Parts: sequence; structure tokens; C-alpha cells
Amino acid sequence: MRLPGAFRQSTGMVAALSLCLAGCGGGDSSSGGTFTPTPSPTPGSSRVFPEYAQAALTTDDVKKIIAQAAGEAQALNYPAIISVVDRVGNVLAVFRMNGAATRLVTSKITGEGVPNPEPVDLQDRNVEATMGAISKAVTAAYLSSSGNAFSTRTASMITQQHFPPAPITPGLEGGPLFGVQLSQLPCSDLNTRFIEGNVGSAAFIGPKRAPLGLAADAGGLPLYKNGVVVGGIGVMADGDYAFDPDTSNVDGDPEEYMALAGIQGFAPAADIRADRIPVDGSTLRFSDARVEGLHPLKSDFAAIDKVIGTLVKVNGYFDGLGVLPGTPYGTEASGFRYATAAEFSNPDAFVLTDGAGNDRYPIRGGTDAVDIGQPLTAAEVRAVLEEAFKVMSRARAQIRRPLDSRAQVTISVVDSLGTPLGLVRGPDAPIFGTDVSLQKARTAAFFSHKEAANQILGDVDAGVPAFVQQVRDFLEDPTALTGKVAFADRSGGNLSRPFFPDGEVGRPHGPLSRPIDRWSIFATGLQSALISADIVQHAVFVEGALKAKDVKQQCTNVPDRKRLANGIQIFPGSVPLYRGTKLVGAIGISGDGIDQDDMIAFLGANNGGKKVGGIGNAPKDIRADRIVVKVGEGVRLRYVNCPFAPFLDTSEQNVCEGL
Repeated sequence: MRLPGAFRQSTGMVAALSLCLAGCGGGDSSSGGTFTPTPSPTPGSSRVFPEYAQAALTTDDVKKIIAQAAGEAQALNYPAIISVVDRVGNVLAVFRMNGAATRLVTSKITGEGVPNPEPVDLQDRNVEATMGAISKAVTAAYLSSSGNAFSTRTASMITQQHFPPAPITPGLEGGPLFGVQLSQLPCSDLNTRFIEGNVGSAAFIGPKRAPLGLAADAGGLPLYKNGVVVGGIGVMADGDYAFDPDTSNVDGDPEEYMALAGIQGFAPAADIRADRIPVDGSTLRFSDARVEGLHPLKSDFAAIDKVIGTLVKVNGYFDGLGVLPGTPYGTEASGFRYATAAEFSNPDAFVLTDGAGNDRYPIRGGTDAVDIGQPLTAAEVRAVLEEAFKVMSRARAQIRRPLDSRAQVTISVVDSLGTPLGLVRGPDAPIFGTDVSLQKARTAAFFSHKEAANQILGDVDAGVPAFVQQVRDFLEDPTALTGKVAFADRSGGNLSRPFFPDGEVGRPHGPLSRPIDRWSIFATGLQSALISADIVQHAVFVEGALKAKDVKQQCTNVPDRKRLANGIQIFPGSVPLYRGTKLVGAIGISGDGIDQDDMIAFLGANNGGKKVGGIGNAPKDIRADRIVVKVGEGVRLRYVNCPFAPFLDTSEQNVCEGL
């Protein structure tokens, strides 16, 4: 990000502040006071999670948040676009200050830290600046829960080619959520769309899409009330939509200061912020902006509306007619609610709803009988979902506070063609995992399917078909991607890294990745190539170009778009499902640590299969971890990786071994 001179940190200050990052997180003005552990369920209850506490932003809350952020922007003499969303992504306001940049350009900086002379995929795209502000707000809301508060700076840290990203960390593996930025896509068939002129009914059913997917550019922070996440704020001011390639220093980012001002009175408790959460030995980042660096807060929206700026319409997201209240997550109107006994047996489970009482993804049998003969039955799908939910309920969370909290994730099951057959989730699972769990399930089914190569070869987008030959050359297998191998998302993720083996500099890139001198979070490889045209089409629609149509609610241009209708995902958390040697579907998990996701998927498939008989994980002899890649000097692909000490109710170890 390009910064005014006043915000550039001196070397001495950077060194001093870097030392405190693990213990300080961007201010103390939280909405929830001192953090208290999640309460236990009522004695005698059949639930293992506490009743979800509903909360939402009011119109006065939203006005205050905007006024505080705009006041900081005024003090910095840096006009901005400020967006506020609720927890399920409904846009409650977009405020454009007079003189704010109207365009943004996505970064073309590569993994080598230099501009790409031949930008690819989503690099160097010039689009309407409101898209960045909304994506930042959605990112902060969607990555957070009552047990963890993440920001767009957190997203930047966990999505790059090394973790943590810094010049001093070459050789480390890619970020744990490598690729998550290309989720919540505007073409997704899962994420819903704002319906102009229909506010108050179907227009507010979530989860909503993000115009540029999830953001890694600082300036997006979550909003809380009484310890409950209720939304996010996103600020776009400099026109440079980028990411932070160096976490060894501290940035003085004006957009982050504006967002920090906005969340005062609505900030997360310090104990759940990202900088209290370690992953693989590194503490995550929440905000480099500090409360003590803020100017005096201004909170009078009436004093700034139509004076220093105004609410603006954004096609497909906000009508600009007035500030809106948020919808309480967990209500029918939010698109998420507790499942009824008929919908799912576990009383803790949440489902997606259409706002009229109907489960959007009810449990059902497979739709692929013509292709495979004996598809998954509704009873088999239910068994896999139930057993995966049980594993989740016993699992030790990776990213939630307090320590030894139960994991909360979203669980999706699809058939071999990627058709959703059921979706359930923990009551407080992060929203981002809803779309991502479906992406993961579809990705495992897609790459394990006999038609994978033909589908990629049939994509009309420039450069997409070439990935098939790259895989075949890399694996030295002229018949790769024809259903002989069962690919988990961890396996496909190995092939999607800009270094193979993952993180080791000087190595060749995986065949599904861009080479490191062209790679970035905006140009990951096949993942980004599949959906770039969709994002560009959507950007033209948002700009309001004459007769421009919104992108179809079905991502990619593979011949059978339903297979990948919300894109693919390239970090772990899914496995294909088999009936003997026949692919019948897949299960995808997302929300609380990638090893936890792997375990819940793998054990859910195993235990569900045992419960009903006849289905389960792929036979061992066709799993991708049987592939030895000679290019990587004899490195095996990986299939799943289950965590140590995974359960809260037992000391059992190696729970996936031998299955």
C-alpha cells in the first residue's frame, strides 16, 4: 500500500513495535469488556454448545460507526469510502467522502515482491472503489466469530506463499488459508444477492457475496456488540487494493486507522483478537493501527451527511437511499437458524434458510444415477453429516478462544457432479466457511472424477486448458485427471503452490499454480484463471455500464458449470466419498483450523460409512498420497493431516491412522 510520508514508520519504531505485536492488538475500546469464556450449556440440555446470543447493529450504530471513521479520515485529510455490513454480509451503508478515489487497482506485485510485467488473472484490474470497501467489510465479518476476531490484515497473513509472509521466512509453507481470498465470489451459487427495491424481505437473506472475494488489504475490521460479532467495516481510500508482504514490520496504514476509529465502542474483546491466536508457532496479526494514535472521535452522522460526503448506490449491493439496520444472525430473516428435528437430528446444528422457513440445502440423495449407477442415498448423506457433526463437537478448536473451546465449522456433502446434498454448521461457525466448505467438497469431487481433464480442457477462458498438460507433465502421467486417483483438497493444494514442495524456494511451481515470478493472491493459478472473467463481468455491472448484466450465479466456464458453481478451493479440508472403487461424492469442512477440517471430513466419511455400510473414504491404493512426484525429488502428495490431541473428551492420538 502506498502511504503518505507522515505514516511511514522509522526503522527504530518498527523494531520497537514489532516486539509488542504478540501482546497488543490495536486498542482497548472493546464492546464486550473483559472477555469471559463461552458459557456451558444448561445442565440437562442435549446441546453441547451454548444457546446462540442474537445481536445486530441498529441504524444509529451504523451512523456512529461511519461518523467515527469519517472523522478520522477528515483529521488525516484523506477522504475515503466507508462500508458497513452485518454478520451475514448485508450492506448497511456505503458512504463516499467528497474527493475520495472512485477507482481501485488490484496489485500486480508478485510473490517475488516486484511488479508482474505481464499481469494475469485478477492482477492490475481497475474497478469501482466501492467494491474494495465492501469486500473488506465482508471479510472482517465473515472470518470472525464470538471466539475469534480476524481482520483483513489477518487475511493477508494467512493467504500468501509463506507463513508468516516476510523476506526472512523463505522455505516456510504457504499460509494456512492459502486461496481463501477467492471465495464468497460474486458468481457463487451459494452466496445470495441484494434485491434492489425489496429491502426487508428476500433482499436480506444471507450469506451475501463479496464483490472481489475476500480482501487481504488492511482496512477491514469486525464489529461486536456484547461480545457477539455483528458485522464489519471496510475502508477504501488510496486506490491501491493490495496485501502486506512483510509482517516483520509495522505499517502506519491510514485506512486501518479509519477503520479502527469506526469500531470504537464496537470492537472485539482483546482476548479473542487475532494477535492472541497462534498458528504453527506464529501469532496472527489483527491491526497495526493503535487506539492511542487516533484523533478525537466524532460520532455525529447528521453533521457529515451531505456535507463531507454522502451515501452512494452500489449496483447489486446497496440502494443508497438510507442507512439500514443489521439482521440478527440466527433468525430466519438472516438466512441462518437452528435446524428443526426433521431437518437434522443434532439440536446444536444450524442450517441455511430461504427466509420462508425452508432449508436451502435439505438432506437428499445424489443426482448422478445416470453416471454412476448407485448414487448416495439420503440416509447415507445424513449419516456422514451426523458423524462429521459429532466429530466437530468433540474436537479441540484451533482458532477459538478460550483455549479448549469446541471446534465450530460448516459441513457440506455433494454428489460426484458437485450437487449439494446437505449442509449443516455449528451455531457460531465463521460465515466464510459456509461457501468455502461447499467449494472444498466440490473441488475434491471434481479432481477425483473421470471427467476432470475434459472439463478443464473444455473451458473457453484463455489459458485454462493448459493446466491439464501441466499436471500430466508434472506427474509424468499422460492420463492424469481421469478418475484413477482420489484427490483430497490437501492433495490438490500441494499441486497449487508456487513452490513444490510447498514453501521451498528455488523449486518449480506446482502444475496448478502460477510460477512465483507471476504468482500473487490475485493470480494463484487454475483457481484464479477459472473465475477471472466472472469477476471482470461483475465489475462492469457494478460500475453501471450501459446495459451491463450481472454475472451468472454459477462460476467458471467449464462445460458443466454446476460442478464448480462457486469456484474451487486449494487449502485442506475435504475428501471424496466412494462406494467401493466408485466415486459417489465428497465432504467439505471449513471454519476452525485446516487440520481440524481434514480430520472432521476424513472421520465423518469413515464413521458415516461404518454407520450405514457400503460407502466411506477412498480405497487406500488410489489415494493421492500414493503419488510420488519426481520433480520434487521423490516427494509424495499428501491426503489428510489430522491434529495432535484432537479431542476434548479423550487423550486419544493418531485418530486418522490406519483408516
